[in-house]
Amino acid sequence: MNVRTYLFALVDGGGTVPPELGAAQRLVERGHQVTVLGEDSMASDVAAAGATFVPWTEAPNRASRRPEDDPYRDWECTNPLELFSRLLEFQFAGPAPAYARDMADAIDTVKPDLAVCSFFAIGAMVAAQARGVPFDVPFPNTYLLPVDGMPPVGLGLRPAHGPVTRFRDRIVRSLTLRQWNKGVPALNSVRASYGLPPVQEFFDQVHLARKHLVLTSAEFDFPAQMPLHVRYVGAVLDDPAWTSATPWTPPAGDGPLILVALSSTFQDQTSCLQRVIDGLAGLPVRGYVTTGPAVDPGMLTAADNVTVVEAAPHSQVLPHADVVITHAGHGTVVRALAAGVPVLALPHGRDQADNAVRISTRGAGITLSRKAKPGKIAAATQGLLDDPGYADAAGRLGAIIRRDAEAGRLIAELEEIEPVRHGANGDDLISPTPS
Repeated sequence: MNVRTYLFALVDGGGTVPPELGAAQRLVERGHQVTVLGEDSMASDVAAAGATFVPWTEAPNRASRRPEDDPYRDWECTNPLELFSRLLEFQFAGPAPAYARDMADAIDTVKPDLAVCSFFAIGAMVAAQARGVPFDVPFPNTYLLPVDGMPPVGLGLRPAHGPVTRFRDRIVRSLTLRQWNKGVPALNSVRASYGLPPVQEFFDQVHLARKHLVLTSAEFDFPAQMPLHVRYVGAVLDDPAWTSATPWTPPAGDGPLILVALSSTFQDQTSCLQRVIDGLAGLPVRGYVTTGPAVDPGMLTAADNVTVVEAAPHSQVLPHADVVITHAGHGTVVRALAAGVPVLALPHGRDQADNAVRISTRGAGITLSRKAKPGKIAAATQGLLDDPGYADAAGRLGAIIRRDAEAGRLIAELEEIEPVRHGANGDDLISPTPS
């Protein structure tokens, strides 16, 4: 095996960090040199992965995952247009020049064989392309870019099944792309400053990647007509590094164990957590709530049968759990399913409604509004406990997720360094090894 040098350019998306750093750690364990250009909030996680940490200096760099350090504050948006505007201004197009400068400096220092660029770090992709370094883009979730057959992201839609829903998808996709393409002038300005030709669509920059590595199972995602450079490589099921120092013992009693885990970043989830606790208080169960680093456990009022802690390694909790109640972030969902545990999903935004509909479509759980009352949460939880069909479906899907997670395709794809050449329009001239 040839020792390679990798440069990861990562943005702290909360649940995206453990699988991305899981890839970095696996490369380190195989003897490769790995540097992570990232935010200070993930510095200890990078150290735990065994990689070298380099902070963003000009690009956005949050100090922690607490809400006061979040530069985007997407939970404040009241409508989709406001969300698009904020994402472009503060996460994608606006800071692209700064991401590009930091990435160019890191490339000149590290001299990587391959860059691995977070989907959020568009500017880092520009710098990699300008420096002639092939780059991959990991998707630690389902596939997010528009493709034929896949419902538009963010709305929790099922796949189209007739002319009406196919028309729905075309309209929503067109409206969505129109919003994203408002970032094209800013992106092309950055590209021009590095001597690169303009792109037509905002996501053309992402499609210039050597590979898109989708860190889930194809059977969890919906089927669609994928470009040649898309690879389903299986989920990374590692616990976040920040949970490893927390010992876990099962709470007292013998009632069903309900694990509650909402976002590891702030999504204004405190009131939802309290309503979950209040719902579980009326059931003959043992509730176990992990708030994550964004919410202080002291802000919640625990019930007699509900334990509230900041963190616990879910890999130790899940073998004992009977139901998982979650915001439906991809990492929590796939770990729950891999353990054969059905899910009550309370989506809060981002890609969470899309994960929730994939769970309910496969019969592995139930979805409620994040504003659901305690009584409704309690009824849905009891329904998951009473109907073994949910656990059976979770077990069937979980067996596939475990199989793909253990197959090693992620590292095999990253170690296949031969770059892909692209035409002027981004089409592959030499296709990657077929899936």
